Amino acid sequence: MNREAFIVAATRTPVGRRKGVFAHTRPDDLLAHVLARVSAQVPQLDPARIADVIVGCAMPEGAQGMNVARIGALLAGLPQSVPGMTINRFCASGLQAVADAAARIRLGAADAVIAAGTESMSSMAQIAGNSLSMNPAIFERDANVAIAYGMGLTAENVAERWRVTRAEQDAFALESHRRAVAASAISHFRAEISPYTVRSHVPDASGNCVRLIERVVEADEGPRADTTAAALAKLKPSFALRGSVTAGNSSQMSDGAAAVLLVSGALLKELRLRPLARFVGYAVSGVAPEIMGIGPIAAVPKVLEQTGIAPASLDWIELNEAFAAQALAVIHELGLDPAKVNPLGGAIALGHPLGATGAIRTATLVHGLARTGGRYGLVTMCVGTGMGAAGVFERV
Repeated sequence: MNREAFIVAATRTPVGRRKGVFAHTRPDDLLAHVLARVSAQVPQLDPARIADVIVGCAMPEGAQGMNVARIGALLAGLPQSVPGMTINRFCASGLQAVADAAARIRLGAADAVIAAGTESMSSMAQIAGNSLSMNPAIFERDANVAIAYGMGLTAENVAERWRVTRAEQDAFALESHRRAVAASAISHFRAEISPYTVRSHVPDASGNCVRLIERVVEADEGPRADTTAAALAKLKPSFALRGSVTAGNSSQMSDGAAAVLLVSGALLKELRLRPLARFVGYAVSGVAPEIMGIGPIAAVPKVLEQTGIAPASLDWIELNEAFAAQALAVIHELGLDPAKVNPLGGAIALGHPLGATGAIRTATLVHGLARTGGRYGLVTMCVGTGMGAAGVFERV
């Protein structure tokens, strides 16, 4: 018999720019931090009762390889009896982890599961990972060539097909920064962020010893108060000679992690926990790889039909801004209210640590609904190689 799954805690690290504040911080350490913090936020729950730790990671190799979920759980000090599993649906990996955790609970296979995501783009040698190895068959059929397209090129395709202008993209990017800066100034992210202490060792001026320097990172590194329309307009296209997609209207490459603790209704009642939100439903769908950014156009109607929720009933929408071009195409095609989409800014300003982003956006959503009193919220993302993912949550 299906049961309900409830989110009782959700937290994230600040998000750092690639080669920024977390340049020398390991992704498994970022993960361990949020796993420890999300568990500590529910002291009534004996950690030994956590049935699993499911972690999304888009590039599970190098410093975030070797089943980073299990390693992160052990580093976090969770009991050795708590297992861990790493999953990959590229940029939707963190959201997929939340959905998989909820599914385990709704099916009666678990009463408590932590879903998380982690990604260090600073630790990657290149955007496609440290050891890219494309199957040669991809290049033997025109239908498959787009699998190898860079994400920026797919954004150019979306901009052209949906007639999204450079001016519209830059205006969207500017608004993302404005909202993120404004939200940070009034501490709207405080409830969801678990500050992280970065430790570094530097030689003393004398050269005879090494000093330990600690810095507490409390805020996202990406939002820029000095961003202007004029500055964005000066940037050259990044992916096509006469294109419109620039570094300024694209998501930032980033480092970060997030964790979400879900429990069953029975455990919620037993421990007298107060939920942040109820997991309502989740859907994924495939689209053409060359226009991968429009994935939410296929996934969102699917999850709304599944859950019986009308688009107008959505009070908060976290639409991952992989690129302004694709975000605008999705907003226009689905008829979304721009005021409800990313009210605190999105990945263009806040950053996009790939497999962690879905869990990060979930944390932002459930805390945002709790703060504003909204009822239904949506997290949706486009996914590399042509997919879309969408999850619905309800404040209870």
